[in-house]
Amino acid sequence: MPVKILVADDHPVVRQGICSLLKSQPGWEIAGEALDGRQAVQLTKELRPDIVILDLAMPTLNGLDATRQILDENPDQKVLILTMSDSEQLIREVLGAGARGFVLKSDAAKDLISAVQALERHRTFFTSRVQDILDSYFAPSSLATLPTLTNREREVLQLIAEGKTTKEVAVILGCSVKTAETHRSNFMRKLHLHSVSEVVLYAIRNQIIRVDQLAT
Repeated sequence: MPVKILVADDHPVVRQGICSLLKSQPGWEIAGEALDGRQAVQLTKELRPDIVILDLAMPTLNGLDATRQILDENPDQKVLILTMSDSEQLIREVLGAGARGFVLKSDAAKDLISAVQALERHRTFFTSRVQDILDSYFAPSSLATLPTLTNREREVLQLIAEGKTTKEVAVILGCSVKTAETHRSNFMRKLHLHSVSEVVLYAIRNQIIRVDQLAT
């Protein structure tokens, strides 16, 4: 049976390059391609790939929250994260979300094939440059200082940071404006944020959005 892989990245050239690299391996096939996190979640449900490769910084729903939603639906799904950042908090969040692999885009040419092979064999794979951080991840209180947001609060945070109004957030998420406002108030209180600009800065610093995703 071929190994079916879903690739999600909002940059067409990057996505095509990843797909070409993967298709060069015997027995691997691209089951589907997604342009953002929400499409990745939906296609994972529909196509049931063996492995999902997610870019971390995607519009509408980032790779971290897409991972959480995918694994909420199917805890056994194998997810590999691609990112340009190797910050300690980000790596911890990726691990906490349940992804089985973490590869820096700068290392993809030499590490991506090995990473997919590892996941195919029910193992994990993490780029060598982050091993020191991984060693400390399992310390007893390593996640104690990270704020805990619900899935919905994280979604609302990203959409607000991308420039959406509360009404637009409600439409996108299929909830009432009052519910969207409640989620917004909750995450801002938990993160000690007091303005939209602070939300944007938090989202950029924590790799939830990129600067080029901001509304103009």
